[in-house]
Amino acid sequence: MILKNLTFILLLFTFQFVQSQDFSGKLSIASIELTKQEVQYDPSYFSIPYPNGDVPSNIGVCTDVVIRAYRKVGIDLQKEVHEDMVANFGLYPKIWGLKSTDKNIDHRRVPNLMVFFERKGSELKITYKAIDYKVGDIVCWDLGGNVTHIGIVVNKKSSDGERYMIVHNIGGGQVLEDCLFNFTIIGHYRYDNT
Repeated sequence: MILKNLTFILLLFTFQFVQSQDFSGKLSIASIELTKQEVQYDPSYFSIPYPNGDVPSNIGVCTDVVIRAYRKVGIDLQKEVHEDMVANFGLYPKIWGLKSTDKNIDHRRVPNLMVFFERKGSELKITYKAIDYKVGDIVCWDLGGNVTHIGIVVNKKSSDGERYMIVHNIGGGQVLEDCLFNFTIIGHYRYDNT
């Protein structure tokens, strides 16, 4: 009986591990696919449909990369963030002076995504060891001057093979770059909506 229980636990763990890897791999592929699309950096406010709303496909910012990649794997961050903010508005930053939620923009702000990923996903340790950053992880940076940034760790390695690369948009469109440690890391998360 003990052997049977141990076998079941091992199988369950293996299934969960493989399932997690599948999600991370899918998120990585979705992120890399975004780099094939020409996008101009544009932080303008847009009124967009809800749920599954998006700014015009030829524009976007760093958060739109994350939103679009997650949407490709079946997760609508616009809806998820909005619902959590409606229920827990007091837990989210008040940087923009809002008195209530705004489903057009809330999910497109890095500090809001950081709170959401911390609450609904896994907040991971911030280190400067490449081995700690896995495919599918979300990384947030401080670019200085109160400017935050976000990107996704993907399954392509840097030219020296030392670390995974990032898909992000820092002003030049949705790109794949070796930039994990180029800026001060302020957030490290994993989110698969399970």
